[in-house]
Amino acid sequence: MGDACHHEDGVHPGLKGPALRRALGAAETRCAETQERLTAPRRRVLELLLESDAPLKAYDLIAAFGEAGEPAKPPTVYRALEFLERLGFAHRIESLNAYVPCRLEGDGHLAAFLICDCCGAAEEFEPDLAPALAAAGAAGYAVRTVTLEARGRCPACAEG
Repeated sequence: MGDACHHEDGVHPGLKGPALRRALGAAETRCAETQERLTAPRRRVLELLLESDAPLKAYDLIAAFGEAGEPAKPPTVYRALEFLERLGFAHRIESLNAYVPCRLEGDGHLAAFLICDCCGAAEEFEPDLAPALAAAGAAGYAVRTVTLEARGRCPACAEG
């Protein structure tokens, strides 16, 4: 995060209270529908991601994992992150080596993020990559995944 960030904390809040419970409930429902298990460790990692105000590194998740302050074993968190990514509940932001919860509904969308260089917030959005994907297809390339990361300043930081 940059030194020039002067806006109030909480401009990009994570989920709390009923909104957090709804998101976790929706994840449990989706797991049940696909015959997957949202185990306690997977649920805890998802909860931490949903609550966070910014992307979290795996070691942040390891440190915050225990309800009573005890850290998790790294393999527990890494396995949970792998599961959450596979099911589309979380995305890895490569340039930050950090994770965020998926904020878009529906399966199979492209991962695209606006990343603030000042406050560190990352906002997911749905890009229109149809022309690029069509060009790749015309060249015989079968695109499996796309992750787009755009860096700059969020509206709150650009204002300050």
